Amino acid sequence: MDSESAKTEVIKQVRSQYAMDNARQLVEKINEHCFEKCVPKPGASLSNSEQTCFTQCMEKYMSAWNQVSTTYISRLQRES
Repeated sequence: MDSESAKTEVIKQVRSQYAMDNARQLVEKINEHCFEKCVPKPGASLSNSEQTCFTQCMEKYMSAWNQVSTTYISRLQRES
């Protein structure tokens, strides 16, 4: 393996690790934010209204995250 292909492989691994870390952070933030918003009194299970709230909250949060990520990546590509 030449140095250029080794460098490319390391870059791919770093990007993959970064993407995994971002996904983990997204899940943690969604759980934290949506749980606090939708489950005022935790119990053994979620009520139907809590499940609906949690689902809608997650969808909104992920949509916003995707929009921010897309805009950020687009900006980085324009500046490169």
